[in-house]
Amino acid sequence: MTELPHETAQSPEELREQVEQTRAELGETVEALAAKTDVKARAQEKAGEIREQAAAKAGVLKAKAAEAASRVQDKLPDPVKDKAAQAADLTRAKAARAGSVWEEKAPEPVRARTAQYAQVARDNRTALLAGAGVALVVWLVCRRKG
Repeated sequence: MTELPHETAQSPEELREQVEQTRAELGETVEALAAKTDVKARAQEKAGEIREQAAAKAGVLKAKAAEAASRVQDKLPDPVKDKAAQAADLTRAKAARAGSVWEEKAPEPVRARTAQYAQVARDNRTALLAGAGVALVVWLVCRRKG
């Protein structure tokens, strides 16, 4: 906190300057105290920091997942890649047929929610593919051991 001047003003002008300086310092102190007590603003600031940290971590995780998927893809033998491609084609065809039936028979609220989840899956495709690749490698390793 600011101390009051020990000297008394020699003139009315000096007194005015001291009063103005004291007012300015008091205003700064009040602003600092108000900022500390503004819980909503401080919470929003902290939430912003956390969002930035989460976004940075998500970016790092996506990069690591993409790298892992690439390494897995490079290590797979060509016959396995061919079988996986055939299975993917067959799965796409069956999914298209199932989608047609779904569009005809499912109620609108259920279709809307499903579309929402499908969009999330499309947005996180790299992580999902990396997970599927890792699962495939684990399955192949377990199959060879057994």
